[in-house]
Amino acid sequence: MMSPEHELWACALHVEKEHGDRAPEFIAERVRTLAMTGDMLGVERWQAIADKFDQLQAGFPSQPQ
Repeated sequence: MMSPEHELWACALHVEKEHGDRAPEFIAERVRTLAMTGDMLGVERWQAIADKFDQLQAGFPSQPQ
């Protein structure tokens, strides 16, 4: 079973693979859509995915726990 932390990393990697250079826009759109519908748990999840994605792009992700 995957830990919640590993799941976030997996999501960030999937977004990177599927959306390439447009991944930041995709993530931002997900956050906006979720916020507009009042899904704050969804917003928090996608913000966490965005954080992992940013770490991947920076080239030095912190170690998943």
